[in-house]
Amino acid sequence: MLDASRVILGTHGQLHIDGTWQTNINKLEASVEIEKRELNLVGNDWKVHKNGAKKGTGTMTGYKVTSDMITRGFTKFQIISKLDDPESYGHESVLLKGCMVDKIQLANWTAGEEVPEETGFTFEGFELLNPIVAN
Repeated sequence: MLDASRVILGTHGQLHIDGTWQTNINKLEASVEIEKRELNLVGNDWKVHKNGAKKGTGTMTGYKVTSDMITRGFTKFQIISKLDDPESYGHESVLLKGCMVDKIQLANWTAGEEVPEETGFTFEGFELLNPIVAN
């Protein structure tokens, strides 16, 4: 049976860009999609698939605090995502390699409201640094 206390909440998540903790970020999504090539083989009633190229995409969302994303421009960087919860079996860290933003937000504000900052990006590889394993 599932111990509900082991379900991980994103409250203690962290995002580091080139080693610097981005305390203004409150949401991160990153995924890898693989291009599957469909093959028709002689003597086979089934279509089979061959793995092709992979594509990594993501979005980081938070509050505008500095001009770091503008000054960074379109230069590549690394992200380390750390997912942690004091009641979990441990923490998970994933390194996203060769990250580059899709567009740079120059202005997006409304009087009397917090300024959100959402940045889409691509990446060119990943490494699972710390897996979560149940005891």
